[in-house]
Amino acid sequence: MARWWERLLGRRPAEMRGTTQDWVDAVLAAQEAGFLRTTMGTLDEEQVGATLSGLVKSNGPMWALTMARMQVFSQARFQWTRFTRGEVGDLFGSPDLAVLERPWPGGTTADLLARMDLDVTAAGNSYTRRLRRGRTSRLVRLRPDWVTIILGSTEDADHPAEAADVELLGYAYMPRGSRGDRMVILEPDEVCHFAPYPDPDQVFLGMSWATPVVKDVLGDQLQTDHKRAFLRNAATPNGLIKFDASVTLEQVKEFKELFEAEHQGAANAYKTLFLGGGADMTVIGKDFQQLDFAVTQGKAESRLAAAAGVPPSWVGFSEGLQGSALNAGNFTSARRRFGDGTLQHLWANAAASLEVILTPPDERASLWFATRGMPFLAMDAQDQAAVQSQEASTIVTLVKDGFTHASAVDAVINRDWTRLQPHTDEQGRPLMSVQLQPPMSSDDQNTSGDDGSDPDDGDGEPGPAPAGGGT
Repeated sequence: MARWWERLLGRRPAEMRGTTQDWVDAVLAAQEAGFLRTTMGTLDEEQVGATLSGLVKSNGPMWALTMARMQVFSQARFQWTRFTRGEVGDLFGSPDLAVLERPWPGGTTADLLARMDLDVTAAGNSYTRRLRRGRTSRLVRLRPDWVTIILGSTEDADHPAEAADVELLGYAYMPRGSRGDRMVILEPDEVCHFAPYPDPDQVFLGMSWATPVVKDVLGDQLQTDHKRAFLRNAATPNGLIKFDASVTLEQVKEFKELFEAEHQGAANAYKTLFLGGGADMTVIGKDFQQLDFAVTQGKAESRLAAAAGVPPSWVGFSEGLQGSALNAGNFTSARRRFGDGTLQHLWANAAASLEVILTPPDERASLWFATRGMPFLAMDAQDQAAVQSQEASTIVTLVKDGFTHASAVDAVINRDWTRLQPHTDEQGRPLMSVQLQPPMSSDDQNTSGDDGSDPDDGDGEPGPAPAGGGT
């Protein structure tokens, strides 16, 4: 998008302050003046509502899944690449990537990615601003619920967000929701908007992976509260105490006070219960075993893990630690599903989002992620040895078939057969396979006798006869 904010308001984007209505009025006034005819005529906005930060910090399974995603997601690094026929090419760096390697004082790429994934979990959206000050620049994490996405349209004056020509105009940063002088207007190329899970009801906003399973999270909270209540009740089910009709209400209240003082709470568990005449106790509740509590809570944890895209066995949930889930093959498959599915999607989306605030070294360069050396994605020793053995065999075969050794290694490593280069003679003709000798010309073929005899002195071998006439 053209930098028309400065032309419109006469100030740099970082200095643009004012209410949303001021912004709308300025846009309309500019259009009436005639120098802003191609920009959006009406404005609309999208904003993150209530976040799930409270559940993330207070719920055990939610935090475990957040940590499992964050610990692996934050290990990636970023490099430039050039796609060739849809395939990722060689990775290379540039000076502009330094802002990702040291996004803020004391920060690293891992800190940046951890913050991005945490905001996606809590709010579905992550906003990172590139703040330029002269020759230096740094990144600033913007709190998601304080950022408003500004949309515009020239076709639908009443509902710009629903228009067929809806366009992203920029972002409004409003600390604590203030629409006063503290609001800062930012251009699209100043903000990295990371939203890997789109909200079906919005245009640009994303949603948290936990949104569809919020009820399961709340159910897990209630089950935790149930455990606490059970332990507070001396780790025994609910009971019903019946009294004889002759017992007065005052006697019942006195008995209740004494009973709770002697038997309520975990510290009073397993004490012998003594009931006076006229009292009869009946158990009306169920203990954890009767409720099959572990299975009930474990199923809820598995639903959360599925929404997060994390295998239960990797997090250590009870459902993932039973039966064949821990077999080497199944555990490896679960790990690969996490890496090839969840993480590949997140890394590719993060690279595309961060590219907006960077300057590519050329038009063909695209930001991509580098995972070399990551322990999580390293194959098992046996699998790695098998792959290396197969690759070595492939290289040997290619070299025997007439391709150069360097090009065969390059093609196998990059999985790109177009990198193969054949051996050639001085005239540029491809050499024959295996022997790597020049092909015989028609003149060479005519040197042999017409009767099939050996033209080389009858020694049975091509070429000159050995010295001394030996056989």
